Formats: sequence, C-alpha cells, structure tokens
Amino acid sequence: MNDKILSINLETSTAPIVQEVRGRDYIEYGTEDWRNLYPQFLIDLYYNSSTHAAIVNQTAEMIAGEDLVAEEEDAINLEAYVKLKKFLRHANSNESLHQVIKKVAFDFKLQGAYALHIVWNRERTEIAEVYHVPVERVRAGRPNEMGKVDTFFISADWGNTRTNKPYPIAAFNVNDRTSGSQLIYSGSYSPNMDIYHTPDYIAGCNWALVDQKVAEFHLNNIENGFAGSYFVSFANGIPTQEERRQIEQSLVEKFTGASNSGKFILTFSDDKTRTPEITPISVSDADKQYLALQELLVSNICAAHRITSKTLMGIDTNNGFSSNADELINAANFYQNTVVRGFQLNILNTLQTIFSVNNIDLPVEFVQLKPITVQFDSKTIREVMTIDEIRADLGLEPLGDEDTVEQDVKLAKVGSMINDGKELPLFDTIEEAEAEAKRIGCSGTHTHTQDGKEYFMPCENHEQITNLKKCNCSEKTELESFIEEFGEDISEDWELIEEEIVDGEHQDFDFEAELNSYNKTELASTGTARPNARDDQDGLNKSGNDFYKVRYVYTKDNFLSQEGSTREFCKLMTSAKKVYRKEDIIQMGSKAVNPGWGPRGAATYSIWLYKGGGNCHHFWLRQIYKTSLRGAKSNIKPSEAISYTKALSEGFTAERNDKLVARPPKRMKNNGFLEPR
Repeated sequence: MNDKILSINLETSTAPIVQEVRGRDYIEYGTEDWRNLYPQFLIDLYYNSSTHAAIVNQTAEMIAGEDLVAEEEDAINLEAYVKLKKFLRHANSNESLHQVIKKVAFDFKLQGAYALHIVWNRERTEIAEVYHVPVERVRAGRPNEMGKVDTFFISADWGNTRTNKPYPIAAFNVNDRTSGSQLIYSGSYSPNMDIYHTPDYIAGCNWALVDQKVAEFHLNNIENGFAGSYFVSFANGIPTQEERRQIEQSLVEKFTGASNSGKFILTFSDDKTRTPEITPISVSDADKQYLALQELLVSNICAAHRITSKTLMGIDTNNGFSSNADELINAANFYQNTVVRGFQLNILNTLQTIFSVNNIDLPVEFVQLKPITVQFDSKTIREVMTIDEIRADLGLEPLGDEDTVEQDVKLAKVGSMINDGKELPLFDTIEEAEAEAKRIGCSGTHTHTQDGKEYFMPCENHEQITNLKKCNCSEKTELESFIEEFGEDISEDWELIEEEIVDGEHQDFDFEAELNSYNKTELASTGTARPNARDDQDGLNKSGNDFYKVRYVYTKDNFLSQEGSTREFCKLMTSAKKVYRKEDIIQMGSKAVNPGWGPRGAATYSIWLYKGGGNCHHFWLRQIYKTSLRGAKSNIKPSEAISYTKALSEGFTAERNDKLVARPPKRMKNNGFLEPR
C-alpha cells in the first residue's frame, strides 16, 4: 500500500530536545534538526509567533527598566562613587551600562542566558570595558577536572563553522587575568542542565510553534486562493509511478496558484468507471475551530511565560475591570515582583561582581517602569494632573487637603478690622495669632474686642502691627531688596548647555569652580556681587576660548500643582524670573526674606534647602551656561566635564542631606516642618 500513497506527511512538529552533546572542543547545544542550533531555534520561534514575541519584548523592557542608577547612602566613599557614576555612563567606548543591560535583558528573557565580554586594562588591575555578546554565538568548552568551564567558543554562525570558525575566549576569572579579555556566561538555574541555561517559557515552545503553523496555514490559503481542500480520485486503473507524477504536475499547473485553487489529495484505484471523482473536503465550523485554537494557544503561551494579564503584554482581552488601567496596575505589580525581579537580581549580582573588582561595589538598582506611563508621559502628568488624581489612577487613597499652611492660616482667620485703610486679621486662638506674628515679622499677641467678642491679634500691641503694616507698604522688603541686588538676567551671548534638577549637590560644593577647574581654567574674579557680573567662580581657560557659569533658578514642581494661592515669597521669586549664584542663595539664608517659616517661627533659615518653607512646592534648578571669546583656538566639549562634576557634587561630603535641594518641602518628611502636623 505504501507505494500507492503520494507524499503524505503527518509528522508532528515539536521543539528540539534540549541535550548537551559533547563533541570536538566545545559542547553542542541542540539535537536532531537543530543540532548545535537550539539558540537559533528560539530566535526563529520569536520571529514567527506574534504572541510569543510580544511577551518577550515587553518582559525584556520591564527587566531593563528606565535606567540603572546608584542608590544613595548616608556614608559613601567619594572616590568610589565618582568612579561608579562614570562607569554607569561609559561601560565601553560606545555605550552606557544601561544600553548594554538592555541587550542583556532581551537575551536573558529569550534565551534564558546572557553573555558579557570583559576587557581588562593593561595592568590587569581593573575592568576597563564591558560589552554585550549575543548569547546564540556562545558555546561552552569542555569542563576541566573540577567541572568548571574555563574556555568558551564564539562563532558568528554555528550553522556554518567552516566559514565562521569558532575562536576561544577565556572564562571570567578574577584570579587568573592572563588573558586581556574574558567572557561571563550566566543565567537562571535549569533542571538537568550542567552547562547551558534554558528559557523560563520552555514548556510553551510547542504552543508558539502552533501559533506559527496557524499563521502559515492562513497565509497559504490566501496565496492559493483556495476556499477548501479537494480529494481527486481517478478510477481508470493505476498508472506507473512516472505517469502519476506527470498527472499530478499537470493538475498543479492548471488548477493551483494564487487565482485558482489550493491543495488537493490525489489517489488512483482500479474501477470500471473511468471518470475521475472530485470530492470537496470541508471541515465543519472551521471558523469557530480556528478561533478556539487561537484562544487556546494564546492562553498556553501566556501560562508558560507566567503572565496573569494579557493586557500587560499588549494583548487585547475582555475582563471585569472598569478600565484597562486597573488591570495594568495589578498585573504589573504582580509580574514585577514574581517574574521580572528575579531576572533583575541575577543581572545585579553579575554587575556587583564586576564592580567589586574595580573597588566600586556600591548599591545599584533598576529604575522600574511604571504602568501609568502607558497612558501618559511624565511631562503631561505634571502639567494636567494633581497628585491625588495620579494616586487615584494608581488605586491609592488621596493624601487629603493639599492647601499650604499659609492658606490654613487664612482659613483660620475668623474676622478682620480696618485701620488706616488696611485690613488686619482677627483670630480665635492665641496660637494662631502668634503664628501670624512670626510670619509677618513681629512677635507676641494682643487682644481686641469687636462686636462684643474678644479676639487675638498678632504683635505685642495694636500700634506695633499698625506701624509694621505701614512700614511694609512704604519700604522694600528684604526679599524685594535681595532680588533687586542679586537677581540676574542671562545675556544673549551665553548659551544654555545643561539644565537639571539639583539632586544631591551639597551646600558647600562649588559646582562652578570644579567645572572650570576640570577644564584647567584660570579663575577670574571681579570681587563684586552685582547682577549680570561675572561670578567669583566664573573661569576663563588658558587658551582663551571658553568659560562657564553656573546659575540656579527658583521653579515649581508642576507634579504637585493645585488650585489655591501661593505664599508671597514664592510669588515674588517666580515672577521675578531671575537666576542666582549659589553663594548668594546661601547668603539669603541669613536674611529675613521669608520671616516666620524658620525653625519654630524664626525669621531666617536655609533657603537653599527649604525654599519657601513647610509645604512649599518649589525647588532649585541648576543651569549651566557657556560662552566663546575672541581668539578661540578650539571649543571644549563640555559633556564629559559636566558628567564628572555632577558625580563629584553628589559625593562631596559623607552626610548626604543636600538631596533636599532637589525636593520641594511638600515632598520632605513632615512636609518640610520640624514636627508632624
């Protein structure tokens, strides 16, 4: 009977068997049709299953996160911190460490393993560069007598090793630095595997293959233009093998093709009737069966990847949630903690090994992706949403009243009296009157009777508050005088080259002097502090071509934006639209520019750290300007100098309290007050 059947193949496609085959100098990875090419099988699977690819892409993005940053510590080694920041920015000559890690994260998810090329410096004392190596190009050498692999082999194409001859590279070993470059091969534990690592979704490979075959089936149907399959039977005797092939070829040429028909099954048999019988082969409810199959394969692929929500991976679904945001938040938190975090910890452990070699073994962490960024970017969020609206989207309780303390005082005011055309406040309690006295620059309280009821008023007596109000109306305040004297407008011949939140810059650190010093600048000072004058640390480099100035601008955290009035200090500072030298801002803390907001109502406090006082929504923004002078020989590229100076500024002292500079008091402990309120 076998010689009467023409080309029927009912073989089931399955994933290759994962088996380590020892041969030659390296251990082969993959068997049967994918001998030594199992990583390539996983790549082909990724390219041919849309559901599988979507999950791999999204998970890899979540593993890599938004960035890789050094964590803050109370006590830190300055030199190590500066080296670490530099290493994060330049893992090699072309990439930052995060750019390398993004490739590593993709390989880790797709292949279950990743590889890093480690390049030592000439002295073999430190790791100079780190590169990503596509893991499909790596094969392990035979283990030594201790069961450890001390050599790996790399080939651009393991399917053609004659043209792409594998070359050896030493395994990473801090105790043996004979080789100038080494390879780290790592991944998660895989059962029954001694050398290689398998992906976490390996049980779902067959379902990804089903997804691929379903897509190929529909594509073939469209290309063939065939609504169904047909069974063609000739009952005029059994021709020879050669005659059968000729008949088949004739039918193919005449009836199949994009505009004619699809595939058919051809048989021959003995019968008195010589007329061929053509019988359509139709599948009952084929459309429903394929829909059911599609649902089944998507569910099984998601199960293999440990996905609890298809929406998280960009796969549409109907559920009982009121909105997709609810599902994204819950699913993202679960997936982040149960799946993604495991990948990240493995990568961080490898990085800590590298850092420890360079004596920069400081805490490093991933900046996680937030599900809310699927709907809005951070700029839009800050501009159009309040903090409570964002918390509601995240499923959190609102923080409550966001009004400032200044507004609370106004709400606490129960009445007023008019004196000499001025409105003076009346309070029910002595504590409220004392707080108002400190705010306006006096002390003590006194009573006032109005409409038969006794109220409390700020200042020791009525004459004092009256004269204080008159004085404030006729003379400039300390703040107005400060803005007029020290506020600066930047002229057009200066170019803004960098603008960044002052995060971690210490009060005693002279950013400007360090920046110019890095470029071997020659300091020039006017000895004065007047608007638009050269700063004490504005420097001119020896070749006479560039110099830099660093200024700070008082700005609002729009992320905390809400309706309501702003205290007078913040109004004046923002409306003036001036920039300031750091030394003048520090000096500002010795003036009563915002009386009543210091510790326990004091008239002065550090404006550099605490801005407008408790509950204030403002912070300092650093701006770096550059200008070119006549006779310039060349331009200095400032990027490296700025990056180095930033790292230095963040590790200037052991006590890291100056990170408060970048935070509005509203975001500080107790909202910037000494004690909870």
